[in-house]
Parts: sequence; C-alpha cells; structure tokens
Amino acid sequence: MKTVPLSRHCAFVLIALLGCLVDLGTKRWMFHRLGMPPSDTWWIWEPYAGFQTSVNEGALFGMGQGWVWVFATLSVLAGLGICYWLFIARAALDWLLTVAFALIMGGILGNLHDRLGLWEAPGMPGIRHHAVRDWVLVQWPPWVWPNFNVADSLLVCGITLLVCQALWQGSPGKENAKASPLSQRA
Repeated sequence: MKTVPLSRHCAFVLIALLGCLVDLGTKRWMFHRLGMPPSDTWWIWEPYAGFQTSVNEGALFGMGQGWVWVFATLSVLAGLGICYWLFIARAALDWLLTVAFALIMGGILGNLHDRLGLWEAPGMPGIRHHAVRDWVLVQWPPWVWPNFNVADSLLVCGITLLVCQALWQGSPGKENAKASPLSQRA
C-alpha cells in the first residue's frame, strides 16, 4: 500500500493557505476601500465589471439567507472529509486531486472565516458580522451575476479541475481508462 508523499501534504497546505490568505487580504482591502454595503461601484469596465461590496448570510447565489451556522458546520465537515479522502484514503496520490482539493479547501477556509464572524466591519470596531464578504461585480445588463470573492473563485476552479479529472479518467470498468496527465507524476 502506497503512502502519500510529504510533497503532497506540503503542496496541499501551501495552496490552501495561500488561497485563503489572498481571499482574506482582498476582502479586507476592498471593504476598507469601498466600505460596507451599500457601497459605490468602482468600475473597471463600465457597466460590465467592477468592484462593489456586499455581504451574504447564505450560500450559493444567496440561497439559505440566515443559515450561517448550518453553512459553517457544512464547511467544517467538508474540510474534514477532504482531508480524510486525500490523506487517509490516499486520493492525494493523484496530483490533480491534490491541487483541486487544495483550491477547494482555500475557498472553504476563506468563506468559513467570514461566516464565523472573525472580521470587523471597517469603521465599526468591535462589531462582528457572520456573513461572507463579496466584492467582485460582473453583469451584462440587464443580467447581473451575484457578487463573489476570491474564495468563490477558488471553489469554482477546484471543482472544474475535479470535473476535468473525472473526464480524463474515462468510464469506470474500461480496460484502457485514460489517466489524468498529472496523476502519474510523482
């Protein structure tokens, strides 16, 4: 039985922590620059892309507003499940899975930090909010995509890698299932 190399543990931790730190740093910077919602929009390409702060007490697309503790609990369980699958069940033997789940873990940690109320609103010392801070605005009038953040982008990138990895593996039971290009590299 192969053991997961230390390099996979290190890569996972490094990618997840770096992703989380970038997420938290950009949220802090953007909320200090633009303030709490409702905020003015800082357009990069008017009226299609810009920065605008919002807070989300729910999950995907704002669903489940007010269920902060449910989503925080699910985040912790997902994080524990990822660690179990990668390092106990040894899925981390595949580089692509290691990177994909590291990105997902970075996103989980960044949004979990916000859900646990570990941030203070700018200009309001001591006031904690149990909501995810979002700041990226993308729209194609009249359609507006819900605001998002770096953690959300990490989650989407990680899930995209998982889908790619699943497609590269081919159908289960096939004799010559195609392996992921990264899965065989040590």
